Amino acid sequence: MIKMIALDLDNTLLNSQKQISPANEQALCQLHAAGTKIVLCTGRPINAIRNYIEQLGLTESGDATITFNGGLVIENSTRKVLFQQGMSRADLQPLYQFAQAQEVPLDVLDFTQVYPVTDLGRSIYQKKLNGKIQFQPRTFAYLPDEEYAKGIIANQAAKLDRLQRVVPETVNQCYHIVRSQPEIWEFLPPQVDKSVGLNALLAHFGWDFSNLMAFGDAENDAGMLAKASVGVAMANATPAIKRIANQATTSNDQDGVATFVQRYFQP
Repeated sequence: MIKMIALDLDNTLLNSQKQISPANEQALCQLHAAGTKIVLCTGRPINAIRNYIEQLGLTESGDATITFNGGLVIENSTRKVLFQQGMSRADLQPLYQFAQAQEVPLDVLDFTQVYPVTDLGRSIYQKKLNGKIQFQPRTFAYLPDEEYAKGIIANQAAKLDRLQRVVPETVNQCYHIVRSQPEIWEFLPPQVDKSVGLNALLAHFGWDFSNLMAFGDAENDAGMLAKASVGVAMANATPAIKRIANQATTSNDQDGVATFVQRYFQP
């Protein structure tokens, strides 16, 4: 029985205007009112998606969000951390050296803010994120000695395509690397993905992946789509994601989430 619905945001729940359509809002609010857990799953911090949480009314006791692509599970109303997995500043050293060698900017995120690494130049990440999160520029040497959620290389899609072909094995072995958007490349702690955060949240309620429906379109959705009982790929999903999912729906600009859940849960 499906008790939880996990939703990627960009190009899945959100349309091309970065909005939750009225049809998707209505369908999800009805399911939430009936007791189904609606969980937004994103690489962004919770402050950057607060407007979507409030639009869907996901502010009741027990409502939670998967952030940092599975690295942090947090209750929406209390901000209580249910699960967290990060990495140290030393763990980021291979990524910094790679970015330095390739002469590309780097942003590093802890679980509350972003540190643009100033000695590598200015990135486009702040403009791409367009969310309510604090940016604190620092040189890599002066990053605080704390736990970090991920590193980000944000650049033109063609540039990232080229960089993906030259990643040294020493970097591949240090991180779970995903392309969450054409212009955003994420370097997460090893083994962290959205399915890890969802596993922790499902266990919190005494459930497992047999109780999960998940929607996604991109590489960083692969883990949750593979493990969910019902894994739904958007029509605009990458070919690899369509092969992983066991269900399909219309595109993010065609109310794909509403289209599927209305058919699936119809009496």
